[in-house]
Amino acid sequence: MRIINLSSGSDGNVTFIQTEKANLLLDDGLSCQETAKRLSAIGISPDSIDGIIVSHEHSDHIKGIDVFSSKYQVPVFAHQDVWVGLDDKLKKVLLKHRKIFDGQFQFEDVLVCPVEVPHDVKCFGFSFSQGNKKISVVTDLGHINDKIINSISHSQIIYLEANYDRDMLFKGTKYPLSLKRRIDGPNGHLSNSVSAEAIEKLVAHGARQIVLSHLSKENNTPELAFNFITTKIGNDGIKEGVDVRIDVASTNIGSFFKLK
Repeated sequence: MRIINLSSGSDGNVTFIQTEKANLLLDDGLSCQETAKRLSAIGISPDSIDGIIVSHEHSDHIKGIDVFSSKYQVPVFAHQDVWVGLDDKLKKVLLKHRKIFDGQFQFEDVLVCPVEVPHDVKCFGFSFSQGNKKISVVTDLGHINDKIINSISHSQIIYLEANYDRDMLFKGTKYPLSLKRRIDGPNGHLSNSVSAEAIEKLVAHGARQIVLSHLSKENNTPELAFNFITTKIGNDGIKEGVDVRIDVASTNIGSFFKLK
């Protein structure tokens, strides 16, 4: 099982997960053409995608799904409550390709386990498991709770949101105060500080690779997120590169991570 982020952030989110029997996309917030281009760049034919799993209805997660599903005849999987917001946005997805889940489900040789996360629309994070191998992707959430921690615990690799630096958010002049409060609220996004607190708990439960994800281009930088979080966990006795490896996802194609 291996995973690679093709794009992460407010400009579009796409993650590719591959097993021996399945090629999956988690979200597709790029155009169909750009997604196909990036898949080809990593040696994956776009018409080999077996399914697209959707976290939620926001455009930076679904922009390319309508055309991609229609062009390559790809099934789209979403929670029944997420489909409520998708029906009018994914009009080209054929009825036979609209797949509903209401809990964990088996897709070929991988167990897909959704966990609801607190966002301003119905939203889910996911774990992908094969035996004792487990990868999790959790972004677009306003806070972390025990249910989420427990759901993604014992993942060897976790893509975890570190959306914003709180000082940058509130000192910035581009966003109105109402938007700043929404981002910083319990159904918004994770700050670097809260992400660091979550990482400490996850390392205690087996995480050895964290990829900081969904960074805001207005209220964070890769360097700031990495330095803040590694310093914070370092002060609490967790050494980056020894106890856990931390990378940062971006809008560019990332690195493959493989579990053997």
